[in-house]
This record gives sequence, structure tokens and C-alpha cells, in this order.
Amino acid sequence: MDQFVAGTSPLQVLALTTPGVSFGSDDALGLDTVANTLYIRGFNQTQIGATLDGIPMGGQGFHNWNGLGIDQMEIQENLAGMTVSQGAGALDTPSAQTLGGAITYTSADPLDKAGGRVSQSFGSYDAFRTFARVDSGVLNSTGTKFYASYARTAQDLWKGFGDQQEHQANFKLVQPLGDKGKITAIFDYSNFAQYNYLGLTKNMWQKMGRDTTYLKPNYAQAKEWAAAAQAGTVPGSVQGVLTPDEVGDYAYDGTQTQRNYLSALKADYQLFPNVLSKSVAYAHVSSGDYNGSNPFLTSPTSQVPMALEAGHVDVRRIGFTQSFDITVDKNDIKTGIWYENDTFDYAMRMYEDGVDQAHNSKSGFKSSQATTWWADSFNTNTFQYYLQDTYHIIPGMTVTAGFRSLLQTTHGGTSVDNSSSLGDWGVYYSHPASGSMTAADAFLPHFNFDYHFLDHHEVYFDIAENMRAYDYGTQSGSGNPWGGLGNASTPAQTVFNANKNKLKPERTWNYVVGYRYDSKLFSASVDYYHTDYYNRLAAITAGPTGAQYSSIENIGRESMNGADVMGTIRPVRGLEISNSFSWNDAVYENANLPYKGKHQVFYPKFMYKANLSYTYRHATFNFNATYNAARPMTYMNDVKIPAYWTSNLSAAYNFGRIGFANNLKTTFGITNLFNKNYIGGVYGAASVSGDDNPVLYVAAPREFFGTVSAEF
Repeated sequence: MDQFVAGTSPLQVLALTTPGVSFGSDDALGLDTVANTLYIRGFNQTQIGATLDGIPMGGQGFHNWNGLGIDQMEIQENLAGMTVSQGAGALDTPSAQTLGGAITYTSADPLDKAGGRVSQSFGSYDAFRTFARVDSGVLNSTGTKFYASYARTAQDLWKGFGDQQEHQANFKLVQPLGDKGKITAIFDYSNFAQYNYLGLTKNMWQKMGRDTTYLKPNYAQAKEWAAAAQAGTVPGSVQGVLTPDEVGDYAYDGTQTQRNYLSALKADYQLFPNVLSKSVAYAHVSSGDYNGSNPFLTSPTSQVPMALEAGHVDVRRIGFTQSFDITVDKNDIKTGIWYENDTFDYAMRMYEDGVDQAHNSKSGFKSSQATTWWADSFNTNTFQYYLQDTYHIIPGMTVTAGFRSLLQTTHGGTSVDNSSSLGDWGVYYSHPASGSMTAADAFLPHFNFDYHFLDHHEVYFDIAENMRAYDYGTQSGSGNPWGGLGNASTPAQTVFNANKNKLKPERTWNYVVGYRYDSKLFSASVDYYHTDYYNRLAAITAGPTGAQYSSIENIGRESMNGADVMGTIRPVRGLEISNSFSWNDAVYENANLPYKGKHQVFYPKFMYKANLSYTYRHATFNFNATYNAARPMTYMNDVKIPAYWTSNLSAAYNFGRIGFANNLKTTFGITNLFNKNYIGGVYGAASVSGDDNPVLYVAAPREFFGTVSAEF
């Protein structure tokens, strides 16, 4: 983390330094939760388990429907480490979405000595970031210590109107229990208030340029284009450039606000010399406003051909984990349980735009001044049990075998029909739909063999079966059994009932075999992996912009083969040069569908990464470059996101102690060093064919950042 611009997303750091990992976004620091797109060996962020200090992070997708991402949970400077599971088996990770492994984050403990840290960053587009942390040091004879920290990040959008602001606070207290264990109390807070970048089609990006985005503050143009979209025409200024659908993809404004409060209490205690107990109790409260101008609504009073569509989200998660680590002779046994209850309330409301100005997209959300399009409520109960045994055959050689059991039931929706209040808005009611769905499996096995030999060598293989519970995620959109159901002639409940009968939880069998070599001069690794998908669920969108229909389809089998190769050389003291190459061939296998044999959408077939870092006395230097091959953006692979190269550069100098400041350090960084125009993140459902869906987010241009930091 120290080799990157202060405040950079850990996911971006992971992607730049780890083979097989791809990350894209539309802002330089990778903090935009809409556009952020993570893949690990073909699995996206909604298919990867995640924990921080043993706390389940839940779903990692947009909207925080049952979790929160690492950027919202922990300030980057407080992270002590992050690891990706060796294979896809992660039995002890409390997660209902693990299909392809897990990411484990660890936060730093409070320091034994009282002190503090501060840093101040400035950058392009009026960017600034402030971080401060205070450590209490050991307070008494029992060893009590804590830290409190705060960070604020703000930056104007690099195109269009608005800015993005993030506030974060972390508190951590550690109370030792003699030499038997410790109790840890954690509180995390975040508030992300952001104007958004507009999702584009490939044609919009190529014809209108990288700077095209929402139309704000040009309200007259927004009304003109909205009227054209509803009429199915194209304004004269973009005749022959945009299609009528793409005119409707443009909107006046789009914003989001996400607020998170997380509290956790951990207890680690040595019950017996060979038995360690680990307990975690946690509660997470999240709320959000997801707002955007909709050019296919009509404001009833003003008759303006658009209105503000706002989704108001309220999430409550509460749960606990209990595990035991037991050592018996040559066996390391781990067993544990996880339970979580999650409530998710989502009200979608419409607010009128005026003749002369639009409704404020970041405030003024009074239900009495809005018309409710729909309001859903869901409750989910999740239970997981796992048992695994690691047997030490000989020194350096271990074999691990175990399984987990997973049960998740979600019930809810709504039975209220708001059709009578929607006629003046020019929309139909795509609800109500209600019911329940259950995903369960009593035996999901995992097997691993690992052998360290001849001091520097390691071989391993890993086999795991995984199941991902149903994702009821973005209730107002596509890709789930409840959301966006039905149309003017087909009741949503009918569609839901049909989905319930045909959909099954996604499953994978994952196989990994690899070799590592590590010495002072040279490190190398190579692995090969294979995945068999069953009940592959695909979010598919079709139809014109104003009347799109979304569905989640069981497209059956998918097979994936891949390999990663990485080498690092350290020829002289302080110099490290790394190169890695990744190959992935993931294809759909269902012979009954037209895209059999087509490559998986949104993931590159080839990736190459190079990293050079050099440290000389108090100075450090880092350069990295990444190549991503073309990514299919349709299931038929007839339209692709172009391949791209991107690079970053950073340098730092530590002045040591000056006056009362220790480790006074200056850092300078450049992102997108060569100012490449490329697509970073992707958000939304893919279409079967054609350049129909505005799901592409252009990466930020070249930006400059400088930071001054010190310890006290």
C-alpha cells in the first residue's frame, strides 16, 4: 500500500500486484462503488467471500444490499494485510457468496506507544485527502490500548458536474486477557456522497468521446433530449451519431449517498493448551439514496418529460461466528458456525422536476412530496457450519480435508399494488411480487495438499465444491428473482413463480495445481486451474432503452481453464522487478443456447503485469504497467471492449525526524501515466448481442497526486 497514491483502493493495489486479478474503475483512486469491477480468476466481486478481522463483509456488489466493501469499511492506512485464498476452498470464511475463493483483510492493532499519524494529500481536479490517527499506547497494567482515526477524501469529477466525497472513521480497542487471549472492540463509519459518471455504450464512448457524461447543468438540453427519447427520435445535433436508444441513455443527473455503521466485539481465548476459541459478534446498519433522472418518466404537474427516480435503501445485519482451533498430535482441527440475520428495505420513489429546474438529486427526499413506485422488504437468515482437519504428514507436507454446510432462506417482496397512482407518470407497475427462496447444501467438500521441500520449493493442489446463495441484490433492476419483474401485460408474481421453479443456486467445482519457488534473489510461481460451473445464472437485458426488460436465466454449464505465471528478480539490494502473465478461457457450455462456446462476458482472456520498485536509503520509486486483453460485452461475443495498456508511477522520500515529527515523508504519484483512453469499470447486465446496454465506465485520465505525512 505504501507504494501507491494515498487513499488508493486496496482492490486496485491487489490487481496491480497479483496475477489473475483484474480491477477497473472510473476514478483514479478506485473508490466509485458503481463502476468498481473486480475479477479474480474469472469470478467477480459478488462471487468472492470477504472478511475483515474475521467479520463477515457480506455481499461485495453495488447497493450494499447485505454487506459493504473494504473501501467503506476500513481506512486504507489502517490495513495491515490482505490475502487471497490459495484455491477456491475457503471453509472458514463466513460467506454465502463464495464461488471462487475469498479475500481476507486484517486491520492493524493499536500501537503500544502513544502517538499519532497525519497525512495530507492534494491532486488533480481539486483532489484533497486528510488522514489522522491517534494511538493511546498501553494505558494500564492490563494492557488496554486503542486507536481512533478519521479520513476525508474529496475530488471534483474529472468530467461533468459535481464531486465525490468520502468520510471514514475507524476505532479499535484491544484488551488483553492475561496471557490467555484478548477482547477486541471495533467501530467503523463511512459516508460516501457522490455525483456519478454516466454509463455508456461502446458507440457513445467512441463517437461522443471520453468526456461525455450526464447533461447537468444544461437543463434545457436535458429536457430536449428527454422529449426526443420518449418520441423515439434523435436531436439534430447528434443525428447520425447516436441511436434513439442512446439518446434515452443520457440523463440530466445521477448521484448516490451510502452510509455505514459497523460495530463488532471479538474474543480470542485459549480455553486449553491445545484449544483456541474465537468469537465474533457484529451489527451493521446501512442506508443509502440512489438517485437519477429518468427521461422516460413524465412529471405530472410540470409535464416536464423526465423526473427524479430515487431508491431509498435501509439494511440491518446482525450475526455472530464461533470457531475452535484444536491441535491433537499431528492434526490441526478447525470447526465453527456462522449465523446472520439480514433485513433489506428498498423504496423506489419518484420526485417531480420543475419547468425551470430539476429536483435536487442529493436532498429534499420527503415521502409526502413523492410518489412511491414500489417498496420492497426482505428478510434473510443464513447459517453455516464447517469442519476441517490439517494433517502434518512429514515436516513441510500437509493435507487438509473438510466441508461446510450452508443454508440461506430469503422471504419478502411486497403485496401492495401502486398501479392506480402511476398513470400520470407514464409508467406501469412492475410489482407486486412476493415469496421465498432457499439455497441449501449439507456437504460442500474441500481438499488441499501442500508440500514445502528443499528449502525454497513448494507444490500444492486444491479441490473444492462451492455453492452461492441467491442474490436478491438490486431490487429495482435486473439480475435477480424479484427485481424488475413483469410488464404491462404479465403480472410480476407470475414471473417470480416461474423463476422460483426454474432457478437453482450457482455451483462450482474448482481445481488448482501450482508450484512456487522463493529465494533471496528470485521468486517464481505457476499455477493451472479448472472450474466447472453448474446452474450458471446470467443477468440479461434486452429491449429498447425506454422499455427494457431484464431477466435472470439459468444458462446451465460453463467451463473455465486458466493459468498464472509470475517471476520476481532482485538483482541488487533494493531493486525488485516482477512480471506476470495470466490466461483464462471461460466458455458457456449449454448446447440449447445460441452462445455455446462463447467466452464469458466482461473478463479478459489475457493479462500481463510488470512492476519495478527500487529503494535507495530514504528514497523509494515504483512503476507498474498492466495489459488487459479485449473483453466480450455480449453473450454472443459480437461486441468487445477494446484491449488497453495502463501505467502508474510513484516516488517517495522519507526525511526521518525533523523537529517533533518522525518519519516526515513526501510522496508524488501519477495515475494513468500515459493518459490512455480506455474502459475501466463495467456495471450492469450484458445483452445477448449488439451494443445496446450503457454499462461501460471510462477510466480516469492522467492525474497527479502529492502527499505529506508524519508520525508523532
